[in-house]
Amino acid sequence: MNLFDDIRGLVLDALRGMQAEGALPDALDLGNVAVEPPRDPAHGDMATNAAMVLAKPAGMKPRDIATVLAGHLASDARIDSAEVAGPGFLNLRLAPALWHEVLRAALRQGKDFGRSEMGKGLRVNVEYVSANPTGPLHVGHTRGAVFGDALASLLDFAGHDVTREYYINDGGAQVDVLARSVYLRYLEAHGQEVAFADGTYPGDYLKPVGEALMREVGTAYVDQPEAVWLAEVRDFATDAMMALIRDDLAALGVEMDHFFSEKSLYGTGLIEAAIEDLRGKGLIYRGVLEPPKGKMPEDWEPREQTLFKSTEHGDDVDRPIMKSDGGWTYFAPDIAYHYDKISRGYDILIDVFGADHGGYVKRMKAAVSALSDGRVPVEIKLCQLVRLYKNGEPFKMSKRAGTFVTLRDVVDEVGADVTRFVMLTRKNDAALDFDFDKVLEQSRDNPVFYVQYANARVNSVLRKAGAAGIEAGDAALSGADLSVLTHEAELSLARKIAEWPRQVEIAARAGEPHRVAFYLYDLASELHGLWNRGHDDPSLRFLQEGDPATSAAKIALVRAATVVICAGLGILGVIPVDEMR
Repeated sequence: MNLFDDIRGLVLDALRGMQAEGALPDALDLGNVAVEPPRDPAHGDMATNAAMVLAKPAGMKPRDIATVLAGHLASDARIDSAEVAGPGFLNLRLAPALWHEVLRAALRQGKDFGRSEMGKGLRVNVEYVSANPTGPLHVGHTRGAVFGDALASLLDFAGHDVTREYYINDGGAQVDVLARSVYLRYLEAHGQEVAFADGTYPGDYLKPVGEALMREVGTAYVDQPEAVWLAEVRDFATDAMMALIRDDLAALGVEMDHFFSEKSLYGTGLIEAAIEDLRGKGLIYRGVLEPPKGKMPEDWEPREQTLFKSTEHGDDVDRPIMKSDGGWTYFAPDIAYHYDKISRGYDILIDVFGADHGGYVKRMKAAVSALSDGRVPVEIKLCQLVRLYKNGEPFKMSKRAGTFVTLRDVVDEVGADVTRFVMLTRKNDAALDFDFDKVLEQSRDNPVFYVQYANARVNSVLRKAGAAGIEAGDAALSGADLSVLTHEAELSLARKIAEWPRQVEIAARAGEPHRVAFYLYDLASELHGLWNRGHDDPSLRFLQEGDPATSAAKIALVRAATVVICAGLGILGVIPVDEMR
């Protein structure tokens, strides 16, 4: 039940009625008519911009349209009052029975309350994390993993068919460096003294990999030239690192639907097929790029290259796809990978990148636009840096990696649920401060505690209701007489619950799961506020001694709130708690 959609439908019906009676022109586009919460709750329950957006195309004054529209709406039993404000906004107050119906819908639909069909029929591929398989995931990957996973869950909740995908960057030179690093640990496992050259990976996390390789091949590679062992060690090390990465993601509650190997693009004709597709569209040519703007690099020289004409699809400059030695640039396999995703029939592609990939956005959008003939949009979400603090000081050192803080360091310190919620308390493209001390505080300033505490409080009420012999199952509560819920504080909580379906669609449309975290905090604040008012006003307490019918109504209200809290936490990948310890 989306009450905002229902009232918008009522407004649209009223506008069509005005057209039928000649009060509005027939040929008006009603698509921009919206119904939303007013900026000031004192102005009403909902507001519509109908008169403001229709005035100019109708050639009428906004207040004139609003006045007639108010008359139409006020005659409906669902509307208590319709008042014209300012230049032509229309504020609506709804009949209390509507809020009661929202509560019943939440209790009856349970975890499905707020689900949308907005994305019905749309297949979405969300690619996230996609770290090089050269070491454990660090805290930057953690934010991308949480954001991507929550975004995928949000889109699923809004009706999309979602695939979670990890692109394994195992086709470049970095995996050769990994192999050489593991070989050094292999020699170390055989008792040899080793020295890590510049560019190799000295982290302790490779010690068990070297030991495992020793158990696998014995002395077969000891003192052998690189040509003997490089390919085999590269595969062995990549598999070991991907197993480590999978374990790290599992600790965070992230499970991928599909892993795609970059290496599978080479020698299979996939890169060539993607480039030929672009060539057939006249977008591949030999040419010389203009020198870069700003300070000229010392090694820059004009030379003919094989280029993708990405400027025809919105990029700033055309992009090289082949190196002077005839090998592919790093951009070519990325083109082929997205060509493969398009061929799998996805309607929308979403890539979640780190902040350092900002310069990659336009070229990737251009490639997907060209490959799909503009049919498939690609959205690229950049996740900004995470700054870690502990004991008031920046926290930088990892126990295992030696040079950075790993995902496991964070999860082991505060837990997966806290990590996930806090990572979603800022928009993805804003920097995030993660203070290990503050995220474990039991205070209103800690949003994850505040939301979990709201759920735990209601569960304590449910336990007390059961002990008092009050039937507090959702089915029984949905049949309670909710007409006794008349206090403004109770209706305010019901209004906030009613916003949930609308918030889901807004967040999904914008691709912003942090909106869910913000909404849950506001909902928890309403619930805690009602709880606290019961200290001074006994009539607002959820359990009314000697009055099981009124108790059931009040419990239904707060239980509906936790139905939404649990659904929202589910989208964020956070497990609700029934009691605080």
